[in-house]
Amino acid sequence: MKAWNVVTNAEPRDALRLVEAPSPAAGPGMLVLATRAVALNFPDVLLCRGEYQEKPPLPFVPGIELCGTVIGIGEGVTGFHVGDRVVASHLGVMAQEVAVPAASAFPAPESLSDAEAAALCIGYQTGYFGLHRRARIAPGETLLVHAAAGGVGTAAVQLGKAAGATVIGVVGNEAKRLVAEEAGADLVINRTTGDFVEVVNTATGGRGADVIYDPVGGSTFDRSTRCIAFEGRIVVVGFAGGTLQTARMNHALVKNYALLGLHWALYAKKAPELVSEAHEQLTLLADKGLIRPVVTETVPFEDAPDAIQRLGDGTTAGRVVLTL
Repeated sequence: MKAWNVVTNAEPRDALRLVEAPSPAAGPGMLVLATRAVALNFPDVLLCRGEYQEKPPLPFVPGIELCGTVIGIGEGVTGFHVGDRVVASHLGVMAQEVAVPAASAFPAPESLSDAEAAALCIGYQTGYFGLHRRARIAPGETLLVHAAAGGVGTAAVQLGKAAGATVIGVVGNEAKRLVAEEAGADLVINRTTGDFVEVVNTATGGRGADVIYDPVGGSTFDRSTRCIAFEGRIVVVGFAGGTLQTARMNHALVKNYALLGLHWALYAKKAPELVSEAHEQLTLLADKGLIRPVVTETVPFEDAPDAIQRLGDGTTAGRVVLTL
């Protein structure tokens, strides 16, 4: 079978090589999947660059999210059958066949295509935990989503709307505005032509956003504190802007807002039952038509380096998915 390997830490177009690899075996507690689609994520860029929190020894297979068909079942695994279509999140899935822990796999919603299902796990789970478990978002509140045209952002927009919130999205250009609007944002701000702080405060009558969902960090976080509502919550989910912000706790005290961190992978390690529950809820939302991953590109498996490079360069919007 064919698999992509990161052979050196560099930009994706230079880091990746397509190699022949042996088919994996179904060890105890594992499933072997025939890959149908792999959703690309920013961590794939960081893995190529050697900047991700996990640094596997070279060479290694990247990819962390897929939809596949069960072709092998390991000892001790129950609840799955050969031929089942599943989604899973596990490092090392950018290959034609992959072995994943059975605990990381869930039934793929019938309402979603392979490409859409592949993009359901990480972005939507992050959004679900961030908005519901951490921020406790409520109907009628205002949600501000940064990078609202990206994979994580479009998921948050849809989940916010499904929760009954008014959603304001921030994007980087007019093309991305269309993607955020397609995801369901009520108001979209192009940060290159407008001041999101001013627009949010005006749109909310000076109150500010009740919940701010921030996968960008840096100056975006700093300026978000200027449009957060009384008893608002800022959910920190990443630092795609490349700069780690420093929180001013005296400012949080004076304005009565909360800073909440969200590391989804920690739930998978410490509370896997909550991950299963979240997947069930996401499946229900998908089947009702309330959420659907915004897949803007499907790319042949052989073109992975270019697609991941464009993701790293910030020129993509929505979800980019490799298809096999």
